[in-house]
Amino acid sequence: MEATASAAIEELSVGAKMWAAFLRNRTALVGGIVAVLIVLTAVFAPYLSPMDPLAQDSYARLQGSGPVHWLGTDDFGRDVLSRIVWGSRISLVIGVCSVLFGMVFGTLLGMIAGYYRGRTETLIMRAIDVLMCFPDLVLAVAVTAVLGANLTNLILTIGIVMTPRFARLAHGALLTIKERDYVTAAQSIGASVPRILRKHILPNIFGQLLVAGTLWIGEAIRLEANLAFIGLGVQPPTPTWGNMTREGVDVLMNAPWISMYAGLSILVTILSFNMLGDGVRDMIDPRLRGE
Repeated sequence: MEATASAAIEELSVGAKMWAAFLRNRTALVGGIVAVLIVLTAVFAPYLSPMDPLAQDSYARLQGSGPVHWLGTDDFGRDVLSRIVWGSRISLVIGVCSVLFGMVFGTLLGMIAGYYRGRTETLIMRAIDVLMCFPDLVLAVAVTAVLGANLTNLILTIGIVMTPRFARLAHGALLTIKERDYVTAAQSIGASVPRILRKHILPNIFGQLLVAGTLWIGEAIRLEANLAFIGLGVQPPTPTWGNMTREGVDVLMNAPWISMYAGLSILVTILSFNMLGDGVRDMIDPRLRGE
């Protein structure tokens, strides 16, 4: 009983140290608050949006900021603020889901390659190297050309782009702990490979994967915006920050606010998740917590 209570206190102490390390990082704290606000905006978009993002008003075309349209209107008379609020949903869904896709499949490939070594490692990691030879946008354009441009296919496309990153990270992390005593002990008692990977290796590399995933959400959002800008994202009239930026280019001299506010939304979101990722790293790494 005393041992259980002691373990609970120790676990609580570790959790308190992790939160203390996060709170000490003011930059990460600001990033986390902004990221939470963006997520809440996306979740409650139907209630926060002042107007229908698809409603057109030919009499209100290209109007600047005013009491009715706080951020102005686009060339179809649609409210820019409402479209930005609804566009946050697309960006976050694609960013989070694609990173989760890449994390799951990349981690699986990296762990299999690192554990089995030999021909299996050579085959998987050389394929990963080939994928990583291509710039992210070029690879995404190629995959999108095959799959097509819609929400599901964009998640798959960006997930495929993210998969090699997680595979390399998981592979390298596994190699550093594969020969440790607790892994050797599990092998000596006949534990199955899936159990060793799931129970003994994955928990010890998950922190690194989580930090990278938090940081790469911003990269995924940027990549979605790039694809939308060149016409390979979610197609209009569905509002996304990327296609709003592209639509604003045609009237940039007369109505700069369309591209400007959409671009600022992308910038703030990427920065907030990068800052949050730094805080998560401080929480997880014992050296950065001062231990």
